[in-house]
Parts: sequence; structure tokens; C-alpha cells
Amino acid sequence: MEDKTILVIEDNELNMKLVRSLLKMSSYVMVEAGDAETGIGLARENKPDLILMDIQLPGMDGLSATKILKADPSLKDTVIIALTSHAMEGDDTKVREAGCDGYITKPIDTRNFLQTVANYVNGPEDAKREAGN
Repeated sequence: MEDKTILVIEDNELNMKLVRSLLKMSSYVMVEAGDAETGIGLARENKPDLILMDIQLPGMDGLSATKILKADPSLKDTVIIALTSHAMEGDDTKVREAGCDGYITKPIDTRNFLQTVANYVNGPEDAKREAGN
């Protein structure tokens, strides 16, 4: 199996460190960005298989960045998963309306994180079935 590239756009260093540690357990190639603008540029440059997008970023927020990425013809089919600590009723609708294919809540459940990522990397329809969406 070829290594899949995952772009993580996250401004919180502790969250980034946790995701980095978890992804190192698998054969994923990880690309990191601390803000939306950098993340958009890295997405265009690297064409990742999956983007993990923090919703609350400095400057441009993650939902705005997602809309920009989904409007880009070369990235429109890239799976984008929101990372959010705001799992309030209606938030799932907001992330989907912005173009996200799903979301992972924070704090990250380390027991299920790699399986969830693998489900999304292997196809959003498989992941939706696995997650019961």
C-alpha cells in the first residue's frame, strides 16, 4: 500500500503533537500547517489524500478555508474532516454545509482516531457507514 498524505491544519501545538504522535503509528505522510492560509497553500502543493481541518484557527477560520479548498477544481474531491471542540447540536450541519466530509470532536479519542482516519482515507462512504452517519 502506498503511503497516504494527510494535511493537518491545527493551530494548537498540543493538539498537533497528539495528532503527529498518532499518525506516526501508521504509514501516513503528515504535512502540517498552523493557519488556514498556509494550509491552503500546502494543500495545493501536496494534493493530500485527507485534510484534518481545525475549525477555530487564527485569521481565517477552518470552515472558510474548507469552502476555498472545495471550490478549487484540483482539490474539490479531497476529503476534509473538521476537528472541532464544538460538538453542539447543529454544528454537524455547519461543517457539512461548508464542505467537510465529516468531523472528529476534540478532545481526540486516541483509541478510535487512527481507525476513523483510515476509514476516511479509504473513502468517505465507508467512513460514514463505519461512523453510523
